[in-house]
Amino acid sequence: MSQLITEAGQDARPLSVARRCQVVSLSRATYYRMRQRDRPVLRDMELRDQLQRLVLQWPMYGYRRLTHALRRQGVLANHKRVLRLLREDNLLCLRPRRGVRTTNSHHGLPTYPNLVPTVRLNGLNQLWVADLTYIRLARELVYLAVVLDAYSRRCIGWAVDRTLEATLAVTALNQALATRPVGPSLIHHSDQGVQYASTAYTDLLKSHQIRISMSRRGRPQDNAQAESFLKTLKYEEVYLVEYDDLADARVRLGYFLEDVYNRKRLHSALGYRPPAEFEQGLRSTTRA
Repeated sequence: MSQLITEAGQDARPLSVARRCQVVSLSRATYYRMRQRDRPVLRDMELRDQLQRLVLQWPMYGYRRLTHALRRQGVLANHKRVLRLLREDNLLCLRPRRGVRTTNSHHGLPTYPNLVPTVRLNGLNQLWVADLTYIRLARELVYLAVVLDAYSRRCIGWAVDRTLEATLAVTALNQALATRPVGPSLIHHSDQGVQYASTAYTDLLKSHQIRISMSRRGRPQDNAQAESFLKTLKYEEVYLVEYDDLADARVRLGYFLEDVYNRKRLHSALGYRPPAEFEQGLRSTTRA
């Protein structure tokens, strides 16, 4: 019905709707009804194709984040429609279960009060959050320590190693210090784990005049942003990849953190923009 019917000897020009209906003995009402019936199916097919491509690229995205990813590509679709198509095609992501604990807060080292509730963020380098987690390789466990800027959600320091000693966290902190300006207004927040309470770590913070803040014992929600980041890391990278060894894990995690998470992954708290793009927008606004 959607094919063009042409008159012979008239340079293959398309017929009018009235003439098409006359040729096939069809009423105009039926013709338009059939066209409207076919359009939603065609639109769904096109959207399904675009959704499947996005899900292959971002297998752990939820329907809201996928909706915003479509909009960045110029495709306008209601989030309810996106959810319906994902359900129909069995493309909704599943969350794996949790694993090994890495925090040991039962130690005799000094701890510090939680300063985060006193902070109202309005720029970069006001609050850094830090945490660490384990990563299972084929034959061993390795550990990852990270430091994030709480305002932009950007990962600014990270380290991977076989040890859970304080040197792991110190390496990640040194990377952040090498790339970011610091001052006495900066607060560093972590849990009360022995790595972050160690003399090596706290002395490094104090030498840069960084104020120290720690979560209350047994209250992981006090460091919710870092916990959320590690959950994202596990679901969107670690659980989807089999690392051969420590060197392989270091290369792949570095690519995910620097190129995927910082530069491509959309963050709902940033207006569905990647951290690097968000920070660039802040700089452009400041210059203007």
